[in-house]
Amino acid sequence: MTVAYISLLVIVGIGRLAELWISRRNQRQLEKKGVRKIPEPHFRWMVLLHGSVLVIAGLEVLFLHRPLIPALAIPMAVLFVLSNVLRWWVIQTLGGLWNVELMESMSVGVVSSGPYRWVRHPNYVGVVAEVFSLPMIHTAWIAATLGTLGYMIILRRRLKLEDGFLMSDPAYRLAMGEKPRFFPRVFKRHSNVPGGERAA
Repeated sequence: MTVAYISLLVIVGIGRLAELWISRRNQRQLEKKGVRKIPEPHFRWMVLLHGSVLVIAGLEVLFLHRPLIPALAIPMAVLFVLSNVLRWWVIQTLGGLWNVELMESMSVGVVSSGPYRWVRHPNYVGVVAEVFSLPMIHTAWIAATLGTLGYMIILRRRLKLEDGFLMSDPAYRLAMGEKPRFFPRVFKRHSNVPGGERAA
């Protein structure tokens, strides 16, 4: 099972390279439309973290002899699959607008379909779930813990920058401003205006 798990990590790594290729292609097309990239000093750390999680998880399993515990591996594998389903749903929904880097793409349209019907940042939910679940499939808890905490630290800084320029666009605010960042609202809250109601 160790060989199968290492093979999975390699496949995920190849998938990450494919995503970077898609992102670069989309970026070139967006730049032709006058869309500029937002300078983001934390982006290189995000790329480094994704690669490091794969490497550390593999080393942890190989050298610390982490066991594969079915009671843990099965739910973590399910979470891993679901996280990737969500991420690829995001990629399909955004189409040519999808990018791993921050782009000022609101000028060519605001996407409010797919998972964006309910939340503003569904992709980050999928990424955090994957960063945690992939190492935990083989009980690599050090990689899972450090990777998840590191990603959340980087994500906090990215969101401050990303939400800043997104919310500065009136069309985006109108379409997405009332939606939560990560998780859909289950309940609605009544407004204080008599006879009025809005989504909480």
